[in-house]
Amino acid sequence: MSSELRYTANTQLEHLHARYTGTGHADLTKYEWLTHQHRDTLASIVGHPTLTSYLAIADGEAIGRVKFEMTERMLQPCGPPPAKDD
Repeated sequence: MSSELRYTANTQLEHLHARYTGTGHADLTKYEWLTHQHRDTLASIVGHPTLTSYLAIADGEAIGRVKFEMTERMLQPCGPPPAKDD
């Protein structure tokens, strides 16, 4: 019985990881986790017009310009990736 429960729990966990890419996994590095967090935040700001308007007013920029800058920052929100150790 416990093996069936473990199989079901693993299947559910794999489904969640496939559905929500930012949930992470055991081999996730700090850089990857931070990148996911920054992209989620930027996407939320761009996706909510009131937040975008607030930032545009605070920065003194046009709303379109703020959206453009946020989407550009999504490419590498935490800078270039660190060198990998082999």
